[in-house]
Amino acid sequence: MSEVVMPRLSDTMEEGQLARWLKNVGDPVHRGDVLAEIETDKATMDLEAFEDGIMEQHLVEAGTVVPIGRPLAIIGDGTGSAAPLKPVASSADASVAAPPLATPTVEPPIASPPVEARPSPAVPHPVTGRLRASPLARLVAREHDVDVDALAGSGPQGRVVRADVEMAIAQKSSAASVSQTHSAPGRSSAAFADDEEIPVGNIRKVIARRLTESQAVPHFFLTRVVDAEKLIALRVEVNAALEASGMKVSLNDFLVAAAAAALREHPDANSSWGGDRLLRHGHINIGIAVATDAGLVVPVVTDADRQTLTQIAQTTAALAAKARDGKLALAEMSGGTFTISNLGMFGIDQFTAVINPPEAAILAVGAARPVPALRDGVLVEVSKMSITLTVDHRVLDGATAAAFLQTLTAILEQPIRLMLEAERP
Repeated sequence: MSEVVMPRLSDTMEEGQLARWLKNVGDPVHRGDVLAEIETDKATMDLEAFEDGIMEQHLVEAGTVVPIGRPLAIIGDGTGSAAPLKPVASSADASVAAPPLATPTVEPPIASPPVEARPSPAVPHPVTGRLRASPLARLVAREHDVDVDALAGSGPQGRVVRADVEMAIAQKSSAASVSQTHSAPGRSSAAFADDEEIPVGNIRKVIARRLTESQAVPHFFLTRVVDAEKLIALRVEVNAALEASGMKVSLNDFLVAAAAAALREHPDANSSWGGDRLLRHGHINIGIAVATDAGLVVPVVTDADRQTLTQIAQTTAALAAKARDGKLALAEMSGGTFTISNLGMFGIDQFTAVINPPEAAILAVGAARPVPALRDGVLVEVSKMSITLTVDHRVLDGATAAAFLQTLTAILEQPIRLMLEAERP
């Protein structure tokens, strides 16, 4: 008999959500078989078996958030001789509300508040007899004056968990803010009955945390308008030459190649903040922001300055496909030194992107638009696009960042430079 435990699947992972089981109780299991899909703080990844046997018990239901090291299942010889373990509750705060598996099935103690601040005893569910709310949910609710009995629980059998209380607190705060600024006299500021509550996955939680961290970075913005005529024309010519191979090069691929070339000329821009020192990176790894159903992920083109344009195109296509399928490996999302976020395909003319710490900068790219311009005294239409660099002022000063953006603009306006450069060793 062996326990299958929640593994550490990324360097920042503290807990994972069991997305779904792929092996049911009673199924034979062989070494290397995929037992389940785990949603980590970066992507959905496979949980593999390390030995042969029979799946005897699931300790965790799909949708449960489980800390690293907590048992998920039992694999045995099929006789069922292994002592059954207590399943983990399927709730957003299972790591808090679920009892230790080797101890009697009671909820673990929480930090005891002063006697007058203790939460009132939980009311059992009228049908199941189970407690209506977890201890942590009751404590948080009392601290924020939330009535747990009025909440619809998302836990097993309608149990109110911490996430339900936090959602109610957020709605209460948002409703109060709206009431103060926009609500009409006599209109209720409470949530409407037809509002939809959407559970937040681990990827979205990490996005929220990382973007919040980014707000602590002292940053500034630099914008250039790029003449994109030659860039667009070269892309058309390159794709015509590649037509027989079925391969295509996107404007984003040109942006990755151009950014890598500019970073090679300005190594200070390929740095990050290290707390008490600056880290100038020896590799140029370009992250490309990709929107997925689960949220924004940033796969990384490693050593982008050492790849040809067609190699970059192949790499970005493969990474984008994996990102949309939730199959990116940890190594494919790690080690970025610079990020590009392109919303031009959505018709966005210009925007500012949020820095992805600890990187020093991120480039926001808008759509290429035809605009009137004078050439040799003649009014003509010219395709131009705006690029905006968000910069960590702790790492780069204005002049240094401006010099990098100037070089990047020059490369994009004369993209033949990318084709003439020899492949880097």
